[in-house]
Amino acid sequence: MSLFKLDNVIQHYPWGSKQSISELFGIQNPNAQPQAEIWMGAHPRGCSRVAETGQLLSDVLSQNSKGMFGEYTQARFGELPYLFKVLAAETPLSIQVHPSKKKAQLGFERENQLGISLDASNRNYKDPNHKPELVYALTFYKAMNGFRPTSQIVALFREAEISVLDTEILALENNPSSDGLKAFFTAVMTLKGERKLFALGQLYSAYERRPKTVMGREALQYSKGFKQHYADDIGLFSPLMLNTVELAPGEAMFLHAETPHAYIEGTGLEIMANSDNVLRAGLTPKFIDVPELIDNTRFETTEIEGIKLKPIMKEDKLSFPIPVDDFGFDILSVDEVSNQQYLRSAEILFCVDGEVTISTNENQLVLRTGESVFISNDAGKYQYQGTGVLARAYN
Repeated sequence: MSLFKLDNVIQHYPWGSKQSISELFGIQNPNAQPQAEIWMGAHPRGCSRVAETGQLLSDVLSQNSKGMFGEYTQARFGELPYLFKVLAAETPLSIQVHPSKKKAQLGFERENQLGISLDASNRNYKDPNHKPELVYALTFYKAMNGFRPTSQIVALFREAEISVLDTEILALENNPSSDGLKAFFTAVMTLKGERKLFALGQLYSAYERRPKTVMGREALQYSKGFKQHYADDIGLFSPLMLNTVELAPGEAMFLHAETPHAYIEGTGLEIMANSDNVLRAGLTPKFIDVPELIDNTRFETTEIEGIKLKPIMKEDKLSFPIPVDDFGFDILSVDEVSNQQYLRSAEILFCVDGEVTISTNENQLVLRTGESVFISNDAGKYQYQGTGVLARAYN
């Protein structure tokens, strides 16, 4: 089997949209559940199946992994190294940091030795892998990504008049370095008791005043929106510290390991290393391990201009430059002319729109909006023809 359709797991997380996936892709939602993510891949927490036979993709891969993956992927990773998703956020996801590969390996081993169950609420490391990721917007897509320049952080906390943190704000202004940012972020994340409530009270007062700057208006609008879902959460300060960004449909951004980020609202495609490791930093009722979070965060600022990826256009293909080798991501515009793609690894194609015929030497099938196929490396190449848009995951 070198080409087959996938039957994918839909994750019903509470922040998911009840409409977006069914409206965009015609995937039914008879019980009106939140449809948060479609998982395409072989991750044990949501493994795809072969649509025709019902076999788990992981079982099919294990029967002929070298043929399926190709020599390089088999030697380098020994598994399908990426997880491909549709993500539909109705309400904000938690602020997250993903560990580096080395820290994921050490943390996973340490928690195993401590006997912490994989499903335990205080478990930080679900697997020994890093989780760099790319998100490609299908609708307008709001997010936060990376620390703002320290001058902006100082200006926003002053504009919001968070006088509880005057000493820490002054210290950051006087020491706008990585160490200064780390000390300030740690101070915010460890606010407790009356001091935390007083700081939040000052933030809530700032919502009611007329904004003084465009930047302040946007940051406080984000924060005020979060309060509807996560009242008195430390994450309400995050838009004052992190870059707010909105992707238009067709735009993409990359999220590096050890960089704080959050998805706020919108539907997109997401591709990542095959991992489910998350360290949380707010906007969540779940466990936050602050010392582990700080240890896994890179305290570097990110210029907003550098967040959106600049794709490389090549005939009918948009390729997004990605600084890791766990995955690649392309958008293929398909017209009536037959095109051909040579394989260098196992691929998953997702039909974003239209109807496209995919062919290998062995067989062919028709892919419609919302459907996906797996193509084994040993097929060598494949052709595609029709009218529509395909998203291509490979490594």
